[in-house]
Amino acid sequence: MFKIHTILCPVDFSDASKKAIRYAKEFAGNMGASVYLLNVVEPRPMAMDVSLNYVPFEVDMENAAKEDLEVIVQEFQRVGLRAECGVVTGNPADSILENIEMFNVNLVIMGSHGKKGLSRLIMGSVAEIVVRKANCPVLIVKSEEKEFIGEE
Repeated sequence: MFKIHTILCPVDFSDASKKAIRYAKEFAGNMGASVYLLNVVEPRPMAMDVSLNYVPFEVDMENAAKEDLEVIVQEFQRVGLRAECGVVTGNPADSILENIEMFNVNLVIMGSHGKKGLSRLIMGSVAEIVVRKANCPVLIVKSEEKEFIGEE
C-alpha cells in the first residue's frame, strides 16, 4: 500500500501556490502526512551584485518569506497537522528537487502559473522540471483550474 508520509509544498505566495497549500492541507489531513513548506529565493544576477553596507537583498527576502511561512505553519498546527517550513536561496527547480531527497518526500503539491509562449520559453517552467526529474509523484495545481476542495 502506498503511504504518503511527507508532502513538499513549494510556496512562492502566488495564487497558484496558495491553492496548492489548500491541497497540501487536505491531503495531509486525510493521509496523516506531515507537510514541508518551502520558499526559494532566486539570487540576483552577479552583474547587479554591488557591495552595500546593509544586509543583502536575498537575506531580506529570506527573512520576509520565513515570517510569512511561519503564519501558514501555525494555521496547519492549529487544525492538528504536522508542518514545518524552510527558505533557501538558489535555483527553484534544483532547490525543490534537493529538498525532495533531503526530506524523503513522497508527494509534491505545487502551483503552476501556466505561462505560455515566449515567457515560458525564456523563464522555463519550474513545475515542468520538477515533474520530469522528481523521484515521487507531483500534483500540479493551476491557478485557473476548477477548485476541487470545498471552502472551509
